[in-house]
Amino acid sequence: MQRFAIGIEFCGTRYRGWQTQQAGVRSIQQTIETVLSKIADEPISLHGAGRTDAGVHATNMVAHFDTQAIRPERGWIMGANSQLPKDIAIQWIQAMDQDFHARFKAQARRYRYVVYHSPRRPALLYKQVTHAYYPLNVEKMIAAAKKFEGTHNFESFRAAACQSNQPVRHVKHCRLIQHGPFLILDIQADGFLHHMVRNIMGCLLEIGQECYDIAHIDEIFAAQDRKAAGITAPPDGLYFIHADYPAQFNLPHIPLGPQWLNMPD
Repeated sequence: MQRFAIGIEFCGTRYRGWQTQQAGVRSIQQTIETVLSKIADEPISLHGAGRTDAGVHATNMVAHFDTQAIRPERGWIMGANSQLPKDIAIQWIQAMDQDFHARFKAQARRYRYVVYHSPRRPALLYKQVTHAYYPLNVEKMIAAAKKFEGTHNFESFRAAACQSNQPVRHVKHCRLIQHGPFLILDIQADGFLHHMVRNIMGCLLEIGQECYDIAHIDEIFAAQDRKAAGITAPPDGLYFIHADYPAQFNLPHIPLGPQWLNMPD
């Protein structure tokens, strides 16, 4: 039995998220499993580094699977990409030891949320970014993003349907970058709650609209109540971009997608 790690890029617009769901509901995981099972001529179970919501995208979702099938690595990639829908692609594959696990060995996960700030809506970026047509105090948003760094109870920033048994997370960095009309929220943490990034972005957008001051974030944390945190930003602008693993696994690092998303660290 051989274990393989793969890196997946996908546009999540047509899917109900990463995780396999009930019959008739399209998911990223099930779509890839179906194709890999055909190539392997045996059932394949795929394990991802994290879960994404309906409509959320990824530039490098790491996953793994086990198989008895013997195929060259190029055969796995070319075979899968020739059969996968055009909005899902495997970017790399690597043979791994059995102690690798895409989810449980991940030490951190990283997302970027992209806002297109312009009075006019973009046509070519439809469903790839969130459009903010209203005035925003960007400097205030940049300062506010830093408030989410460190260890916090994110109860106010998770969805009511979140299944995590505890809401405390450590955020290594949370920064807002301005690049022309694009505002990119870059956030890395040891783990994320359901809708956590989208709720943080919603909070920053409200601060940018001068709905309240930066100090109000402390009150939202203290409330430990989802109703205190305001809007949930749309899924369109959210991208899973990276998962950190111990150096011993030596996984590939690939570019982070299109130029407007591929910002420097």
